[in-house]
Amino acid sequence: MYGQIVWMPVMGIKVWAVVCIVVAVLLIAALVALSIYGKKLQTRQEESQKELRAAAQTASLLVIDKKRMKLKDSGLPSIMIEQTPKRFRGQKVPIVKAKIGPRIMSFICEEKIFDQMPVKKEVKAVISGIYIMEIKGGRVNPEAAHRKKKFSEKMRDKMDSQLQKVQQMEEKSQKEKEKKKKK
Repeated sequence: MYGQIVWMPVMGIKVWAVVCIVVAVLLIAALVALSIYGKKLQTRQEESQKELRAAAQTASLLVIDKKRMKLKDSGLPSIMIEQTPKRFRGQKVPIVKAKIGPRIMSFICEEKIFDQMPVKKEVKAVISGIYIMEIKGGRVNPEAAHRKKKFSEKMRDKMDSQLQKVQQMEEKSQKEKEKKKKK
């Protein structure tokens, strides 16, 4: 009797039911905590976007080069890199080297416009500090709108084409059956 653990029901409820209830309560508590944390992050992001919009200026840039590179290798000011958390310094970000007037500078570009940014051409862009927010004018790269397809998109296209082939084959077989009935 000394080496065995005896599981006793709690208030007439079996042990597995108590364990399931405890796990469910913990999961609900985790979901509530994550939703509160998510709302805080969302408000922070909205505030920072408002600050960026308030400090935004339209400028004419001559884009020299664009690459996705690690933040520490990007050529951005060392003060900015030091202020970035260490876990993000090795992350690849869209970097644009551009000439504004006589100065050549490195900018961080918005992810959604990075592919449209033309190289070795002049564009008007909305910038806030070292952050390119959008392209206003200039010759936007139309070829860049065709981005590389994701695996799920390729599979969806493949399934759609297979479905169309099956439907065409069914239509042909139905037409052949109708012809045979007429004869």
